[in-house]
Amino acid sequence: MKLLSRRRFMRLAGGMGLLGLLASYTLFIERYIVLTNTYRIPVPNLPKAFSGFRIVQVADPHFGFLMPLGIIRDVVSRVNRLSKDIVVCTGDYVHMRNTTTEIDSVWPVLSELSAPGGVYSVLGNHDHWADTNRSRYWLRESGQDVERKVVPLQREGSRIWLAGAGDQWEDPVSLDHLLKDVPQSDCRIVLAHNPDTADTECSVRVDLMISGHTHGGQVKIPFIGTPILPVKNKNYSSGLKRSPKGSHVYISRGIGWAVLPVRFNCYPEISVLELFPA
Repeated sequence: MKLLSRRRFMRLAGGMGLLGLLASYTLFIERYIVLTNTYRIPVPNLPKAFSGFRIVQVADPHFGFLMPLGIIRDVVSRVNRLSKDIVVCTGDYVHMRNTTTEIDSVWPVLSELSAPGGVYSVLGNHDHWADTNRSRYWLRESGQDVERKVVPLQREGSRIWLAGAGDQWEDPVSLDHLLKDVPQSDCRIVLAHNPDTADTECSVRVDLMISGHTHGGQVKIPFIGTPILPVKNKNYSSGLKRSPKGSHVYISRGIGWAVLPVRFNCYPEISVLELFPA
């Protein structure tokens, strides 16, 4: 009986130890290993001159509790060293609600982002929850503001358009209205914090949508997938997807965390999107 009890105790202790190691890994290790991943992205209607055009995306830093400013500084430094044409930022720069402190701390760092063709940013739901007016102030102050705007990008006599749709939850915008002045034949790339934006009612064509918001689910269980995704369309986890309307949608796993400060089999990432004509 003693021997049996001891065996059970050892098994229980071993199991608890493994659980402790797993919990420590998801909380303190993987969550801070930010990878730089390059993806080749096929884009319909992309001019040949833009083949190889490189977009670096920063998504969901969530500066605040358990996401120190030093991590954000390191991400910005790494992005600035990468070979690229433009940088895009797709929202959720801060974590807490009803505060301007985090906004005023993180935006001077984000304002240091640079790229030959410019830096273009939109807000996410957490930026609105923190303080909409202050977040919009920093968008303008940084020179990165593309919310509800369309910007032409030129290369070797050809042109594409970059549009900012912002956040579907807190500041929804009609894609038809946003893209109404873009010539029908021109390539359109839309920045939208939430990939569900691709499924909103519209008649206009979107060639590529670049999003974040999901964090890839933060936990990806082998053979099961991602149990929790904060989107209606559960196909929108991470990576390149196709919307029901046929648009290409790229979703970054982002950098920070939401709901629970854990990552498992779902490393944070800086995304490098290398475009080529579809």
